[in-house]
Amino acid sequence: MRIVTITFTLCLLLLATLPAAATAAIRLVTIADPITPVTARFLQRHLDLAASQRDALVLIELDTPGGLDTAMRDIVQRLFASPVPVAIYVAPAGARAASAGAIICLAADFCTMAPGTNIGAAHPVSLGGKADPTMETKLVNDAEAYAEGLARQRGRNETLARQMVRDSLSLSAEKALDGKVVDFIAADRASLLRQLEGRQFVRDGKTMTLQLAGAETVAAAMGRAERILNTISNPNVAYILLMLGALGLYFELSNPGAILPGVIGGIALLLAFFAFQTLPVNYAGLLLILLALIFFIAEIKVVSGGMLTVGGIIALILGSLMLFDSPEPWLRLSWRVIAVTVFCTSAFFILVVNRVLAVHRQRPTTGQEGLLGVEGTAESAIAAEGKIFIRGEYWEASSDEPIAAGERIVVAGVEGMRLKVRKIA
Repeated sequence: MRIVTITFTLCLLLLATLPAAATAAIRLVTIADPITPVTARFLQRHLDLAASQRDALVLIELDTPGGLDTAMRDIVQRLFASPVPVAIYVAPAGARAASAGAIICLAADFCTMAPGTNIGAAHPVSLGGKADPTMETKLVNDAEAYAEGLARQRGRNETLARQMVRDSLSLSAEKALDGKVVDFIAADRASLLRQLEGRQFVRDGKTMTLQLAGAETVAAAMGRAERILNTISNPNVAYILLMLGALGLYFELSNPGAILPGVIGGIALLLAFFAFQTLPVNYAGLLLILLALIFFIAEIKVVSGGMLTVGGIIALILGSLMLFDSPEPWLRLSWRVIAVTVFCTSAFFILVVNRVLAVHRQRPTTGQEGLLGVEGTAESAIAAEGKIFIRGEYWEASSDEPIAAGERIVVAGVEGMRLKVRKIA
């Protein structure tokens, strides 16, 4: 009995020293932006982390107006490939899962909504202008079949999924629940997790059960690089970067060796071009902006009485309005940003032009032209020749009229190293 007691005590001590088994976590990913390549990369990174750390659930709180088709399809593929179950929660109240966001919801293992939210309006939109009728039909048919396939795979209403694409149907949370587009409605995150507990999902042909009791919710945040790239994907930021880049390069080319403007301008242009990959850029608008900058620079070199400046301002306004051509409000430039940018750019170049014109109007101060009109004093009597004193120097001078010593004179011409002068009345 003594040996058994000692052995039992040693086992208890050994168990006490072992680390406690880690409880599976719920990874919370918040997306409150358009669906872009940056958003897709952010979500994919945390899906990979959830798989490597064997999380119990990836919970995506979604509020998006839509986004790019390529980024949406990348996300959908990763949702189907994820070994960790994924639940999408359209929240908070007033949020939406529109366009690409609605398709992503169809692909999740569990789709839920908060009261006062909506889902749908997934009709495809061609970036950069309206497509021709044949291409438009192809886009709609492709998107409709894609949404129908996702709905069938997850056991959701295929008819409503097709209508969200074909007819831009948008559903409130209650109608989406009645139509079996979403699984249930949850007022808050706690209610959501309670309703998810014990629900079943399929992985690799096997039916599994969600076990969330005691799981800790861990919030996932964007990295610094992802936040920066997500910010510059905003059309207003991309537009400002484009203008800063153009101005920076202009400074560098007009003042070689300044270095800093060229560095800033180059970085700003590269960031703007990165953002243009995710935006519906109209190249006619981009060319108009470049033409405006050419007009502004030409005004400095060729004085046109302000006509080039006026033309530049008009081209800049039209180019800014045409730069991002999309029916989606979040893909268009703000009027306020356009007004401020056009005013500042135009004011800068007008100021530069005025400075250049002022320099051109100044009379020369060096060389032969710089001597004309300079006043001085006759040091000796001047007839055919004599001496004068101007600018602290003595010069040989001649005059067509006699000038007495000490009289005030003005230089009327330059003949080699001799000045032609006349008497000041």
